[in-house]
Amino acid sequence: MDFNQDKNQGQNQYKEYEIPLGDSFKLDARRKLGKGQFCEVFYGLDRKSNEEVAIKLELSSSKYLQLFYESRVYQILEGDIGIPRFFWYGKQGNYNILVMELLGHSLEDIFTYCKRKFSLLTTLMIIEQVIYRIEYIHNKNFIHRNLSPDNILIGRKNNKNILYLIDFIFAKRYYNQKTGEHIPFKDGKIMLGNARYASINSHLGIEQSRRDDIESLGYILVYFLTGRLPWQGLKAIDSKQKYEKIKEKKIATTLDSLCYGLPKEVKMFIEYAKKLKFEDKPHYSNLRNLIKEMAIKNSIDFNYNKFDWIIKKKKKRY
Repeated sequence: MDFNQDKNQGQNQYKEYEIPLGDSFKLDARRKLGKGQFCEVFYGLDRKSNEEVAIKLELSSSKYLQLFYESRVYQILEGDIGIPRFFWYGKQGNYNILVMELLGHSLEDIFTYCKRKFSLLTTLMIIEQVIYRIEYIHNKNFIHRNLSPDNILIGRKNNKNILYLIDFIFAKRYYNQKTGEHIPFKDGKIMLGNARYASINSHLGIEQSRRDDIESLGYILVYFLTGRLPWQGLKAIDSKQKYEKIKEKKIATTLDSLCYGLPKEVKMFIEYAKKLKFEDKPHYSNLRNLIKEMAIKNSIDFNYNKFDWIIKKKKKRY
């Protein structure tokens, strides 16, 4: 089955580009929502309820099969706010298929839409929500290992003030509930996820744990407050050299330099993450308190109907 036909071929083979998947879903091959290194995401419909869905595809012949594992993680995690609903996993033709809740844009897309500038209010509300999401995932004995603005999406329709975490292909259990043991410390590991937001320990090949998700969120906080990170835009001949240069720049950048001109709580946030030991449980409420302290000092009251993208869209209506 070819999901990337030209228009004439698609209309001849599939009515209106609608490709039936299993008993309940159909995929609209005209509406691609995104593309990753190993998969593509399309718009689709639940044929029974007419609910809109997102359909993620990977070639079953791919060297790195990920969707079955990700579907299992979604099934374990679903049920809490900010975790997309899982609908179906199956195989059809040459593809493995994951069907999940259709969400809105990523924070990276919205950051661009807002001219690469978020207000302090929006930034703080984002970070507070994501801390809750990370805490929930950690309490389910998983670490995300790929936090980035691309993997934080807003909800749709009445849920545009709710943030969702997606892309759990690199998620990993850090704790075995049956044995009561944390995964062992290891080095010599390959760095996973988006290098821009990866922890320094991840760059150094150290096994990731809860502390690494927190450090990544600290870099996202700086990114939204400043518009860029010091290790962006480094020139390299290939991805290997690029990752090496990012690592070197990240290690060489002091926290004072990284957080220059920002509220002192930003530095405290990242400093706290870096001081955590491999098996330490982060104090999530203390991290949220740092966010609230910044809000109080700047006379900011949290109002989730005042995210920048919600206000901007309302203004465009009038």
